[in-house]
Amino acid sequence: MKLWDKGAYLVNGKLTDSASVSQAEGCKKTMAYSILQKHNTSGDDSKLKIKFDKITSHDITYVGIIQTARASGLEKFPLPYVLTNCHNSLCAVGGTINEDDHMFGLTCAQKFGGIYVPPHQAVIHQFAREMLAECGAMILGSDSHTRYGALGTMAIGEGGGELAKQLLNKTYDVAYPGVVAIYLTGTPVAGVGPQDVALAIIKAVFDNGYVKNKVMEFVGPGVANLSADFRIGVDVMTTETTCLSSIWTTDSKVEEWYAIHGRPSAYKELKPEDGAYYDGAIEINLDEIRPMIALPFHPSCAYTIDEVNKNLMDVLSETEKRAKVSFGDKVNFTLKNKVIDGKLYVDQGVIAGCAGGGFENICAAADILKGKDTGNGKFLLNIYPASMPVYQELLKNGAFSSLISAGAIVKTAFCGPCFGAGDTPANGALSIRHSTRNFPNREGSKIQNGQLSSVALMDARSIAATAANKGFLTAATEYDTEFSSKKYFFEKSIYEKRVYDSKGVSHPEVEIQFGPNIKDWPAMQPLSDDLLVKVVSEIHDPVTTTDELIPSGETSSFRSNPLGLAEFTLSRKDPAYVGRAKAVRDMSDEIREEINNVAFTFDKAYPDMKGKVAGAGVGSTIFAVKPGDGSAREQAASCQRVLGASANIANEYATKRYRSNLINWGMLPFLYKDGDKNLPFANDDYVFIPGVKKMIAEKLPSITAYAIKKDGKINSFELSVGDLTDDERKIILAGCLINFYRE
Repeated sequence: MKLWDKGAYLVNGKLTDSASVSQAEGCKKTMAYSILQKHNTSGDDSKLKIKFDKITSHDITYVGIIQTARASGLEKFPLPYVLTNCHNSLCAVGGTINEDDHMFGLTCAQKFGGIYVPPHQAVIHQFAREMLAECGAMILGSDSHTRYGALGTMAIGEGGGELAKQLLNKTYDVAYPGVVAIYLTGTPVAGVGPQDVALAIIKAVFDNGYVKNKVMEFVGPGVANLSADFRIGVDVMTTETTCLSSIWTTDSKVEEWYAIHGRPSAYKELKPEDGAYYDGAIEINLDEIRPMIALPFHPSCAYTIDEVNKNLMDVLSETEKRAKVSFGDKVNFTLKNKVIDGKLYVDQGVIAGCAGGGFENICAAADILKGKDTGNGKFLLNIYPASMPVYQELLKNGAFSSLISAGAIVKTAFCGPCFGAGDTPANGALSIRHSTRNFPNREGSKIQNGQLSSVALMDARSIAATAANKGFLTAATEYDTEFSSKKYFFEKSIYEKRVYDSKGVSHPEVEIQFGPNIKDWPAMQPLSDDLLVKVVSEIHDPVTTTDELIPSGETSSFRSNPLGLAEFTLSRKDPAYVGRAKAVRDMSDEIREEINNVAFTFDKAYPDMKGKVAGAGVGSTIFAVKPGDGSAREQAASCQRVLGASANIANEYATKRYRSNLINWGMLPFLYKDGDKNLPFANDDYVFIPGVKKMIAEKLPSITAYAIKKDGKINSFELSVGDLTDDERKIILAGCLINFYRE
């Protein structure tokens, strides 16, 4: 794999460093440029104001989105809006609240004119592929893995605030992104699957930020050597590179895919024009990719399975070092106790969700396991097809028979194993999964309760090979499997009989069905002239995920109750955070006394600003080096906000979507550029930012802040907020998106 250290042109189907056209002209020849400008309403090709063709949400997010839009004046869904229920978490936890949310979704789809996909019918992204994607279209989803580039659709995963804007006929505002060519050659060898290719890419680009907030454009002769399903499996994982979106060239295989799904008119050929210019390029020879494993605790911690098996103890030592970064001295994490006779034993295998649950992945797993025995020991294999149409075809073609006969358990379409609401392994266990993420605790364990399991990511083929070897880590290439290459047949009537589709017709007379756990958003205060924040958490991990900011899994039972959900904020990273934040929000006696002391100290040191601290707005903040990797769930930001947060302070933000979520909830996305060593403030210190409202309103590049230490020392330092659109500034000034649209 080769990463270019400069831009590249695509001329006559090959990458080159020069062409007869200028870079400016060449940029306009990419597929990304064409699609983005088609949806841009600004009239300025550098500052995009995007209106999407369709939007989609699942049941962790749609209640909050619709509640936000309702509070801002929603009358009708102005574009197709799909509400799926693939995150129908913990149906037996919390009484009726899970199904209450579903009934809220159904009645909103009826009232406002949407589409409602009942539980277990399809995971969000599979339904979007089957029923929504179109070549040249754009889709916005409230899930980070909203990626349909392999089908010619540019899709973006964002927080709920951005979907609320679309529901209110507003736009998605973003600077024109860089575009990076992903140039494919060769053909994958038998036993190599899409997850292997994806993990190899993530390993190459995550740490260096090569494609961060850019569009990945897949081109080159190797694309034609991949099936549509294979491309989809690579594409969905592009989120883990931190790119903004993706798009692929399309061809007869994509055309056939649309025809199979009864939507031939959705296809059109997409390819860059000759002379297209890219801000970077990655060359990948598919012949060279081998079965991969991403060990805990990130998809970028990837190795070939062969490398792991040959250097097992050394590699596991590296994993222990990563655990130290994530958990500190809270636990003694090891996988070395999984080594038996020099081989790594895993406890569980899962093939599931938008990444693993596709037709070809499960067929390939069935081919490998045909006539095999997964054993009756600890190891267990669970399989979740991505949709009921996929489920039915696997039932018809015999794949399920091969899997079940081998000892696998087949379940329905559900994203639970991906986000910690299903198949949580035993304490100390290791699960191998063809799913999207393996962040700490994401599989459902709770370190604060002394529970810790872990996940490694692998392709369905090598998971099946490992299952055939009764749990000992095995690459699929070690089996001489004859892959059947079964043909897929899509039965649309499954959806026609169960999915509610308004066809865009609203029924205002329908009463929304609320459950007792569905709560309105509490009031948010506008930005004050001056701001005093208390630092209530200090995180020095290289990257902080949204799952650490607000855990998924059982916490999602409270997804429609802002105050209830907020009780779980940072619970698996900093359990003291909620108490500290609430004390500031509620202005406890202790906090009032602290603020009086801070005001006295500051006034004494800066008499020209006397009285400003006492008159400032008060909130809380956290510091994290690089927060926001992972999920698009805006709860990572909104939970902080309802606990009284006014800002985050970071060296950088891992993703655009997390930063956008902060802004939409009225929080300042502060940047501190001098790293995390020798910070001018610490946990429990106060930071005073005079003139912060003026900074935002007048677009000042930075502002002087003052950290008032416990010992009375005051450190001055600079904060900035980076680029903000005019609307983003207005949202922050108003206190949140809801306030902005109410004005």
